[in-house]
Amino acid sequence: MGNTPDKTLDGKVAFVGGASRNLGALISTTLGAEGARVAVHYNSDSSRAQAEEVVERINAGPGEAFALQADLTRVAEVERAFDEVGSRFGKIDHSVNTAGMVLKKPVTEITEEEYDRMFAVNSKAAFFVMREAARRVEDGGKIITIVTSLLAAYTGLYSVYAGSKAPVEHFTRALSKELFGRNISVNTLAPGPMDTPFFYPAEDEDSIAFHKSSAMNGDLTKIEDIVPWVRHLLTDGWWANGQTIFLNGGYTTR
Repeated sequence: MGNTPDKTLDGKVAFVGGASRNLGALISTTLGAEGARVAVHYNSDSSRAQAEEVVERINAGPGEAFALQADLTRVAEVERAFDEVGSRFGKIDHSVNTAGMVLKKPVTEITEEEYDRMFAVNSKAAFFVMREAARRVEDGGKIITIVTSLLAAYTGLYSVYAGSKAPVEHFTRALSKELFGRNISVNTLAPGPMDTPFFYPAEDEDSIAFHKSSAMNGDLTKIEDIVPWVRHLLTDGWWANGQTIFLNGGYTTR
């Protein structure tokens, strides 16, 4: 019970939520390159080909992977997804959930449907992925969820985006405490605005310039800046627990 967890990735089994592109894809291929076995999750048929490409890249190296489709806003689908990982690989060591949805709108213009969808993706899905991971990961495993640096921002227009991510901090604190005795660390990573196709549709030229000017190097956060922190938490950084770690070049802080 008091033993230090194994700090290698070789042979470990990881579920990566939202893994067909951007941050999730790079996390998956990075873990696979170190010999991990990866369940590459994707949400919809439109992402299937990209997920399969990630799987091919992993299977061409020392790792092993398969693509896994699931709507994480449906609890039965989350349960099925974790069932499939356990069935395919025999165990689960780590869960890294990058799945999310952004909306930039004034509060006065947000519809009930938009509100419900944002909370379904960013809050409900995150919670039940964490729940299933907590039920199934091996002792010494890790549970990571990606949130947003806007949790520390004083700004308008992102009310239901940041608001639907905010509960994940509390889920993380509670779950990390509940798992004491199993050496399972539970954390959230809060990147700044990332230079990916996920970011640009919600922004215009002026707001992009503002976001860039708010970080120390005058640029957006790169996915390559985030992945080493994921890897660290899964290995040598296991002692961090119950934390929200802001990774944003000084974009926000608290």
